[in-house]
Amino acid sequence: MKLQRIVEVSEAVAATRSRKLKTAELAALLTDCADNDIPVVVAWLTGATRQGRIGVGWRSLASLTVAPAPEPTLTVAAVDERFDRLVAVHGAGSTALRREILDELFGAATESEQSFLRRLLTGELRQGALIGVMVDAVAAASGQPLALVRRAHMLTGSVPETAALAVRGGAESLAAVGLQVGRGVSPMLATPADSLEQAVTDLGPDLVIDYKLDGARIQVHRNDDAVAVYTRTLRDVTSAVPDIVDLVRGLPCRQVILDGETLTLDDDGRPRPFQDTMSRFGSAGDLADPANILRPFFFDCLHLDGVDLIDRPLVERLDTLDALAPELRIPSVRNPDVDSAQEFFDAALAAGHEGVMVKSLDGPYAAGRRGKAWQKVKPVHTFDLVVLGAEWGSGRRTGFLSNLHLGARDPQGGPPIMVGKTFKGLTDALLQWQTEEFPRHETRRDSYTVYLHPEIVVEIELDGVQRSSRYPGGVALRFARVVRYRPDKTAAEADTIDTLRALLPTPLS
Repeated sequence: MKLQRIVEVSEAVAATRSRKLKTAELAALLTDCADNDIPVVVAWLTGATRQGRIGVGWRSLASLTVAPAPEPTLTVAAVDERFDRLVAVHGAGSTALRREILDELFGAATESEQSFLRRLLTGELRQGALIGVMVDAVAAASGQPLALVRRAHMLTGSVPETAALAVRGGAESLAAVGLQVGRGVSPMLATPADSLEQAVTDLGPDLVIDYKLDGARIQVHRNDDAVAVYTRTLRDVTSAVPDIVDLVRGLPCRQVILDGETLTLDDDGRPRPFQDTMSRFGSAGDLADPANILRPFFFDCLHLDGVDLIDRPLVERLDTLDALAPELRIPSVRNPDVDSAQEFFDAALAAGHEGVMVKSLDGPYAAGRRGKAWQKVKPVHTFDLVVLGAEWGSGRRTGFLSNLHLGARDPQGGPPIMVGKTFKGLTDALLQWQTEEFPRHETRRDSYTVYLHPEIVVEIELDGVQRSSRYPGGVALRFARVVRYRPDKTAAEADTIDTLRALLPTPLS
């Protein structure tokens, strides 16, 4: 298949906000693809490459001055082959060789193809082909049941792999996908609750309430002595967390998949700053220092010694976890009334944690889905937003990047939608960090502002939102302040503009 066809579909998908039309465009494209091209095309149109990181940054691409080709000749296979060559380049002379391959590739691309490739390689291909839309398109193109395709995607964590299974193997291959110890599973997600009382009422009487720790999500797999630890984005951090590896290796089992959180604690048992926890995912550090030890707390068990538990009710999964590792259970309470739930919530806050998670004991583990079976309760409104830029400070902050431009995720897959600015909550340490880090993500600047690739996520606390004609989403943040940066989250996991609009007394239509 010609690259030009991919470019045309990308443009068509970007031009409509209709999920139905996006799905139809993508399904028609996949129907016309050769089997070998499908995983590549699916990866591209969900904003990635089959190879993952290719080693080409936006600075390298910005310096390219290759004239575009007059006619489209590139095929999907030819582009993918050049990506393979780029990944293979290492060692002395690699910069020159990588530039030679890029010149060759871009020299064979038309102007529109060059634009597509630049955006693909820099993570800026935002044409609205969200993963959920692509999964729907894979089902439509392959003729397989949507529920079957979605489940296979949840358990593989890969849309290209799921697409290949659907097209080449059909229902039998999709149905054969199960939990695999050692392969990360898309984590189950929670939705914000209106209130603690409402969550208890909605999910009761059979429910469990867990502490919502001020830590980082982890998923731990053990297969005999082999242990793997993944973050919430399924990044493998095993080598950086030997303390967790050793602890899980000592459990009385051969195989297990555990879901939980980890954090570093002070001597009095209170959580240390979130950044201290996240810094451990970069390197193991000095494990002789007790303050540097990661303490895991688990709240779910998806597999134990050959038995998949993912479809079992939460109450069975918790009973299994309690029997296996009661000392590692996250603090929790079962079947509380509203008054007991409030006491537990207050205790979580007093211990320095974020709040609580209220969960139905009846529900299966719906990997990757943000349903009502798990609801999170915090004392204030906090949202994960994307940093779009930062303004240079004045007065005491002269010379530092300060006032943040904040965007909410577009649920249709477009670029983040600006919803406000804030400089409140920024400590001297954060100001220093921003000023050093933000230029690494810079797209352009003027005399006042450095504009960034939309990839840094920050947690923002606010009193609410108000209607606004100033910002394109129709809402603006009220009394926003920085809580912390979220290096454990990607821009695709930021809160949506629809979530913010829902805070309005009369939501925007």
